[in-house]
Amino acid sequence: MNAILSPSRPKASEAAISDLVAELSNRFGERVVTSAAVREQHGHTLTWVKNQPPDIVVYARTTEEVSEIVKLCAAKGVPVIPFGTGTSLEGHVNAPDGGVCIDLSLMKRIIAVHEEDLDCVIEAGVTRKELNEHLRDKGLFFPIDPGADASIGGMVSTRASGTNAVRYGTMKDVVLSLTVVLPNGEIVKTASRAKKSSAGYDLTRLMIGSEGTLGVITEITLKLQGIPEAISAGICPFPTVKAACDAVIMTIQSGIPVARIELLDEVQVRAVNLHSKLSLPESPLLLLEFHGTDASVQEQAERFGEIAAEFTDQPFEWATKPEERSRLWQARHDAYWAARGLRPGAQSVATDVCVPISRLAECVDETKKDILESGMIAPIVGHVGDGNFHVQPLVNTDDPAEVAACEAFVDRLVKRAVAMEGTCTGEHGVGQKKMKYLEIEHGEAALDLMRVLKRAIDPHNIMNPGKIVAL
Repeated sequence: MNAILSPSRPKASEAAISDLVAELSNRFGERVVTSAAVREQHGHTLTWVKNQPPDIVVYARTTEEVSEIVKLCAAKGVPVIPFGTGTSLEGHVNAPDGGVCIDLSLMKRIIAVHEEDLDCVIEAGVTRKELNEHLRDKGLFFPIDPGADASIGGMVSTRASGTNAVRYGTMKDVVLSLTVVLPNGEIVKTASRAKKSSAGYDLTRLMIGSEGTLGVITEITLKLQGIPEAISAGICPFPTVKAACDAVIMTIQSGIPVARIELLDEVQVRAVNLHSKLSLPESPLLLLEFHGTDASVQEQAERFGEIAAEFTDQPFEWATKPEERSRLWQARHDAYWAARGLRPGAQSVATDVCVPISRLAECVDETKKDILESGMIAPIVGHVGDGNFHVQPLVNTDDPAEVAACEAFVDRLVKRAVAMEGTCTGEHGVGQKKMKYLEIEHGEAALDLMRVLKRAIDPHNIMNPGKIVAL
């Protein structure tokens, strides 16, 4: 299936943008912003991709408003870039062709919580922490935890994962239905609240991970979980990263239903200790958490301890108090900012890959050797229970030699993971930075099929152009 490539879309004319500013301002008033500072903020945040700001930022409050904005943009051929909280890492919210950024952060309604069905319906701007705060008194929680307090809409768009993925899955596993505004402004609901369906194409899964290139996600129906009766956490040091990964592999293959199992290499542990004022042993470390009844949690921990003893002579230590657990996991979630403290002034280049669990130890070990040979400071941290790990090189972006060395390292990392039947990104998404790797991972025929889908849904290429696949 050979798609005919069209040239890169031209930027909208100044006259078209000026007319659109007037029309949007007339309708949405002060929620239309054109100041340089706000536009640059919406161009990118946590990325070293060049800032490419939109021409206009509009703060929407409802699905109907999003539809109205998209229709105005479609009529003038102006690009649309959805924006949640700006925590993405691969240039997802850049506007290479200018256009209108629709900021969904005001769409905060928790529309319904169906406790008896273990699901809820929310607007896209609700963040994971806000949702869990709302659910706590109902004995329920939303389990996907990428670390950043991302918006749920953004998490759907990038098919996010996180520390709980080994037990609870990723966003593709917890989304039942979506409300999406298509590139022509039409509003579509992709499914019902039923837990399963065989009715037609799976439009929900098509939109999950589409990164705003097929439509603007405005409402989400999510599966929820009951808060476990008992939660326990612990840390276990290992002599090498390979030993820690081997322990993870055996734990997963043994069927222990661990909720979280996170790897920090010795460089990341040092950063966490400095940033969060902890005194963790500065060696490769696993952070674990078990959910269940008191009895099952104790059994899981004992079984893990037996496995760990085969790979380390260090003890498996418990964080018995809730505040101790919270401090440990907050330190883990702050790993990105902690790592930046190891080289003040340097830019962080956070990237991730994911491999089959049986290849995890090999991939991480080879990556560690590559880092040492490259002479970089590049902490490793990962949701290793599902084979996903992150590397965070710290680079002086004013030094072309360092930038080139880092890009070469990331290239080797991705190709290493793909060669092990893994993926170029386990959870960060494609955005702009990893578009070039999709062909080696999927093949040209699969990319052509993606282009066909993109053109069928967005024939004028106005939805977040320049992301995932080039047209």
